[in-house]
Amino acid sequence: MHAYRTHNCGALTKENIGETVRLSGWIHRKRDHGGVLFVDLRDHYGMTQVVAKEGSEWLDLLDHMPNESVLTVTGEVVYRGDDAVNPKLATGEIEVVADDVVVQSRAKELPLPVAGEQEYPEDIRLKYRFLDLRRETLHKNIMTRVAVVSDMRERMKAAGFNEFSTPILTASSPEGARDFLVPSRIHAGKFYALPQAPQQYKQLLMVAGFDRYFQIAPCFRDEDPRADRLPGEFYQLDLEMSFVTQEEVWDTMEPVIAGTFEAFANGKHVTPSGSFPRIPYAEAMLKYGSDKPDLRNPLIITDVTSHFTTSGFGLFEKIVGSGGVVRVIPAPNTHEKSRKFFDDMNDWARKEGFAGLGYVTCKGGEFGGPIAKNHGQEGMEALYAELGLGENDGCFFAAGKESDAAKLAGAARIRVGEQLDLIDKDRFELAWIIDFPFYEYDEDEKKVDFSHNPFSMPQGGQEALETQDPLTINAYQYDLVCNGYEIASGSIRNHKPETMVKAFEIVGLSKADVEEQFGGMYRAFQYGAPPHGGMAAGVDRIVMLLCGAQNLREITLFPMNQKAEDLLMGAPSKPEPKQLRELHLRVVEPVKKEGEGA
Repeated sequence: MHAYRTHNCGALTKENIGETVRLSGWIHRKRDHGGVLFVDLRDHYGMTQVVAKEGSEWLDLLDHMPNESVLTVTGEVVYRGDDAVNPKLATGEIEVVADDVVVQSRAKELPLPVAGEQEYPEDIRLKYRFLDLRRETLHKNIMTRVAVVSDMRERMKAAGFNEFSTPILTASSPEGARDFLVPSRIHAGKFYALPQAPQQYKQLLMVAGFDRYFQIAPCFRDEDPRADRLPGEFYQLDLEMSFVTQEEVWDTMEPVIAGTFEAFANGKHVTPSGSFPRIPYAEAMLKYGSDKPDLRNPLIITDVTSHFTTSGFGLFEKIVGSGGVVRVIPAPNTHEKSRKFFDDMNDWARKEGFAGLGYVTCKGGEFGGPIAKNHGQEGMEALYAELGLGENDGCFFAAGKESDAAKLAGAARIRVGEQLDLIDKDRFELAWIIDFPFYEYDEDEKKVDFSHNPFSMPQGGQEALETQDPLTINAYQYDLVCNGYEIASGSIRNHKPETMVKAFEIVGLSKADVEEQFGGMYRAFQYGAPPHGGMAAGVDRIVMLLCGAQNLREITLFPMNQKAEDLLMGAPSKPEPKQLRELHLRVVEPVKKEGEGA
């Protein structure tokens, strides 16, 4: 007999009754039924009930053994009895009578419970992550992640892609975030950068003639953490294709993404491959107030600026007269809602940092609120007719500069949808957001900068860069969104060296700067570069959505905390003086501000 197990803890059924088996696992729970002790023995595969009856030489040992201790149990498989069957457990018809017990490892007092799913402080969970990972939901989420990555790999291979590994130690790249720098011991004073993405390498693979590349790529960005972004590192399904248009990228990847979602959606609706909506960025910002709209929410934002150019409502008329806009968010069937519902929305907007959220109530065609009073019955009827609103529908108004009004309207659309329970939680709604602006104006730096990926091809090519206002140029750039999250981003690349130089000149970089910062790719493009494009899908966010988790730490093995600290391994840590000398470095402590502790 095997030293540790003949079966795993999820394998035994009625077919094994009468057999002598050996199991190994952790003590999950114990139940004392008056001289008969039941022990749930757990491993990666499942749970088996072990029983020590009165008179058993193992009863006292098991009774005093702490939960999460590791045991090897040998015994006979018996039927539990009709009244004791647990239909929720794969092994629920049987139990193992302990004939021999070996303690492999005795557990100390637990700093957090493993059995059950009760909330526990995150810092404790991360410090003792090896215990946290034993908990059922988190363990299941991690295995879902493993299965999702495997599924993606198989679908990519079936679509004709080959998996390549690109370097981890590389040069700094302008991906829009801070680099993690790695000092070179051999080259004093010089640093490698951990890749924010394999962007340049995958494009070089296309220039090298490999045609279709993918990898599950680790990416490193020194960013502040938030619920949908981990500090430090994340993983993406990275891919690139040669001789393709953006439509071909979409058509190739829809079956992969939709297929993976369908495989793990547990019966939830998934937007079918071949029917992902393709929404221009400008339209998304108008209708949804966001470039990552949640299409489960049926509410559509409408621009109603023209209704308030000569309105009796002075505030809106003043905003419109100074170049602002007015956007409206419908609130259907709110005739039975009290005035407090509308006032609470206004208070919420102020707490979010906005000036306020105007509203109109409507019950049986009777309009209420200051806006309706000043805009007039006739004006409101015309507005409602254009919007297609009914006699019992209210609405909210966001007014101000276009960017501010869009942001408030988008946030209000989400909140109204949630408050009115309009969002169908049993759906995964996927869509492409396309035609992103190539450039944007950076108010802080007072200059034009790239709005997305600087290596993208501008729509109109070289001619557009030379003849158009940069802020009017769109790019062959696209995002894939699902339920309010951006889950992928990509573009058709700029593969022409002269166009690449011109694109960077507009943001203030010279040809010499391009050659210095992107010399490898710039040089490669001069030796025959194919038209190419691709995208990268966020593995972490996709798994988070599929698991129904609210935080990326719930689908990640060993994440950092909100302060970008690894509490389990103690990182970041102070280096030894010898290490600093070898790297030609010294630490300069930050100057403490007045009032800070010593």
